[in-house]
Amino acid sequence: MTAQPAPAIADAPPAEVPRLRYLPVLVLTLMQVTLVIDNSVVNVALPEIQRELGFTPAGLSWVVTSYALVFGGLVLVSGKIGAIIGPRRALLIGIAIFVAASAFGGFAVTPEMLVGARVVQGVGAALAAPSTLVLLMSITRPGPQRARAMSLFVLSIGLGAGLGLFLGGVLTTGLGWEWVMFVNVPIGAVVFFGVRALITETERHTARLDLGGATASTVGMSALVYGLTVAADESWTSPAVVGSFALAAAGLTALVVLERRHVSPVVPLGFFARPSGAAPLLAMMLIPAGQFGFLYFAALYTQDVLGFTPLETGLSVLPFTAGMITSNLLTGRLVPRFGERVVGSAGMTGLLAGLLWMSRLTPESGYLDGLFGPFLLLGVGAGLTVAPLTAVIMHSAPSEHVGAASSLNQAMQQLGGAVGLAVLSTIFAATAATSGTAAGISTALTAAVGFPLVALVLFSVWARPITPD
Repeated sequence: MTAQPAPAIADAPPAEVPRLRYLPVLVLTLMQVTLVIDNSVVNVALPEIQRELGFTPAGLSWVVTSYALVFGGLVLVSGKIGAIIGPRRALLIGIAIFVAASAFGGFAVTPEMLVGARVVQGVGAALAAPSTLVLLMSITRPGPQRARAMSLFVLSIGLGAGLGLFLGGVLTTGLGWEWVMFVNVPIGAVVFFGVRALITETERHTARLDLGGATASTVGMSALVYGLTVAADESWTSPAVVGSFALAAAGLTALVVLERRHVSPVVPLGFFARPSGAAPLLAMMLIPAGQFGFLYFAALYTQDVLGFTPLETGLSVLPFTAGMITSNLLTGRLVPRFGERVVGSAGMTGLLAGLLWMSRLTPESGYLDGLFGPFLLLGVGAGLTVAPLTAVIMHSAPSEHVGAASSLNQAMQQLGGAVGLAVLSTIFAATAATSGTAAGISTALTAAVGFPLVALVLFSVWARPITPD
């Protein structure tokens, strides 16, 4: 007797896509919020820090520079370390280092103690940041599920950027500058125990660490970030800047030579072999170049031209955050329907238009007629841009190079912010010296329009669509 096929199989409904587990995603995005907020919170507290700890004017900049320098210098290496020891373990170690350094910094009584704490914070942040995105990829599937997760992740970046100034003003005014450091301790504890409870380790890769590439990338990135940061305050031809750029060129050249020969490189050069791989990464560098400039000049205009307090400045940027929240709520629905390339290109167009609108500022412009509209449009544009762009970068990477893709994604953002701020600050200083602050800001923002414009061309032409699993 011939066995009959089971009818239940033929009649079975199609498998449903698993629902997104929001709690693990929220834990990971909380880590990203902490890293983004950290810099802007500290910026607001700098005058108080200088008075209480006795920083010199030149030394005070190291409170910010030291963190950015270490974070930017180590982020390429940390992705490889995370792939070897496991991204979950790397994230837990990074959080622990970051929280311990934050607590130590809050108890600092000398400039050296605080700068040292910021250096160690940078080490923890560099180790945690790439692993955060790798784990987010591991708990989601391409398509609507990952689009929603990426929207929440990008929302955390916007909230960090928009709320950092506000939170810094509240903490510094109400509790003292120490709390811009202490605030990381309870948040970090929530992330640490949340990751332990909710997220499992992903596959580890047993390849040996590329020591030559690790050294070259650290030297090259550190020197480049340092040179760009110093160039914002000094002449581009100063010995410190020229020397840093020369060291960066040597380090990054050595990195390319070494990575061509290594079987498990820190930076797989294949990412840059095709336009479809290189274009999204370059676009990710250009987007923060314009966005960092917008936030910097917004704070400068509101305080130096409109006479706002730091707390009022933080409140004034809330339309940016509101625009980003709104667009993030829509991105998870728009991407499955129109694709990452269309949605991301629309977002970059919004960024371009927002910067162009804001560049029309004059000394007579007020908040409502000069800033409110651009802030809102820039928020909407950012919310539509970063999630699709990040998804394209991460999805195009082979499974064994996901950690490297996450590191490159973070490194491009660090470089883009440093490049943008250095270039735009130079343009601002040259114009403001003869025509005033408002004219300098207008000229710098006009130049900033070029960053999202080039990113738009790169992404819209060469980004490769994502095919759901």
